[in-house]
Amino acid sequence: MIKRADFNYFLPENLIAQHPLARRDESRLLVLDGRTGALAHRVFSDLPTLLNPGDCLVVNNTRVIPARLLGARSDSKTPVEVLLLKRQSDTDWEAIVRPGRRVRTGHRLTFIPGVLEAEVLAVLPDGNRIIRFEFTGVFESVLDLAGTMPLPPYIHEKLLDRERYQTVYAKFDGSAAAPTAGLHFTPELLSQLRASGIAIAEVTLHVGLGTFRPVKVDNVLEHQMHAEYYELPQATVDIIEQTRAHGGRVIAVGTTSNRVLETVAGAHHGQLVAGTGFTDIFIYPGYTFKVVDALITNFHLPESTLLMLVSAMAGHDHIMAAYAAAITEKYRFFSFGDAMFITHRKDT
Repeated sequence: MIKRADFNYFLPENLIAQHPLARRDESRLLVLDGRTGALAHRVFSDLPTLLNPGDCLVVNNTRVIPARLLGARSDSKTPVEVLLLKRQSDTDWEAIVRPGRRVRTGHRLTFIPGVLEAEVLAVLPDGNRIIRFEFTGVFESVLDLAGTMPLPPYIHEKLLDRERYQTVYAKFDGSAAAPTAGLHFTPELLSQLRASGIAIAEVTLHVGLGTFRPVKVDNVLEHQMHAEYYELPQATVDIIEQTRAHGGRVIAVGTTSNRVLETVAGAHHGQLVAGTGFTDIFIYPGYTFKVVDALITNFHLPESTLLMLVSAMAGHDHIMAAYAAAITEKYRFFSFGDAMFITHRKDT
């Protein structure tokens, strides 16, 4: 049994970052040696000095869509909030609808009259809805007009620039939340890394809100993860195989990239095979990593599956001690906060 309470910690509210820094790579970077627990306090722009020629960074190139829609029931004018989760077809989406008790199958919703409207087709067992949209023009353009970025509930300030909730290498629309570890990179930093002999490979994992669903069971092993769509290109497989063959480290940028690589390797006896699919992998202490040697990540919520994943990378005690140190040093936490560079507890 792995207890949820073992991953709890107290975070002062004033350490929850409410906005991004003026420059992405000026975030602080807490470096954790997973073998010894040793800590070093750096800034993100120092990253090239922490990597070796021949290492490989694996980034998630998903792009966040403006998935939060504010509208009303067409009949009663009851205000409705819709969070898009997963596209089912050209017109149909799985979504979270609030307040759910007032939105049933058959109800029509209006967001922009005559431009974007919808009908609720079904209520799923978990409470999510299947919604069919009716729109004029191209859906992505209409969504860009009607929707807003689905910022996490702990961010209370308005985001003035949507692009600050996107990575600079974002390409493919589909996420309901940003792969936040990548928010610290700038084009200049990426160029510097490449010039230093660091390979940069890409995967796609469309981040759903299920990733951030709180663990509610006392025994972590009973928690059920939601599945998310991923793509692993052949070019990335080739880069990683070359990196491993020459003794370089595979460094996942974010828990999402980590989950793609470990999912595929877990299904193919430790090897990577290009392809697409859905992953619901749940990584917690005791997990044996098959591909990933180190991880760049933000600070995660108490009792979250993401905190459990990083604890698997460096060990529970080392992670909790690192978080305590970060709080003492007043690091900025969560989506717009600072970052960590974690080497594996067995990394040699």
